[in-house]
Amino acid sequence: MDALYDIFPLILYFLGAVLLIVIIILFVKLLSTIDKVNILLDDIEGKSQALNGLFDAISSVGDTISSANNRVTGFVANLIGKVLKKKKRKKKLEEEEDDYE
Repeated sequence: MDALYDIFPLILYFLGAVLLIVIIILFVKLLSTIDKVNILLDDIEGKSQALNGLFDAISSVGDTISSANNRVTGFVANLIGKVLKKKKRKKKLEEEEDDYE
């Protein structure tokens, strides 16, 4: 039994040292992976900055088309409104003439 009290601390010290070494190795690998991810993200950011001009141009074209569409829609709506008002006036005048006769 006394031998177990002498062996268990040695086993625990050995396993603790192994665990510490494994953690250090994993930490070094983690730092290496983080550096690679940072390089990749910098590359992606640079490429996305290069495309910003294209996206701005597409946005500008979309806004222009939307504005033209709104103008055409407004013109057509006003034209239809004017035609309907004329028809209503015509009917109203005919009804008034029928009332006077």
